[in-house]
Amino acid sequence: MAEVSRFLGIVIGVFFREHPPPHYHAVYNEFEVTVEIETGLVAGRFPRRALQHLLEWHEAHQQELLDNWKLCQEGKPPRRIRPLE
Repeated sequence: MAEVSRFLGIVIGVFFREHPPPHYHAVYNEFEVTVEIETGLVAGRFPRRALQHLLEWHEAHQQELLDNWKLCQEGKPPRRIRPLE
């Protein structure tokens, strides 16, 4: 998994040449979720507060996430995305 951002103990990454729909993975301690980039649909479990932070970050960086998805589909490394401030 190529890490694209890290904040408040949450690590966000994408896999190269992953299956559609465009999505990313987030890990927080022993919890892990997958988030669809275009819809914000979350699969998995995260503590409520960590999930709120993640979705806030998602909303602010949706286009960058889609751009990174496309890069990874082409086998290129993703760009870093600013953490939640």
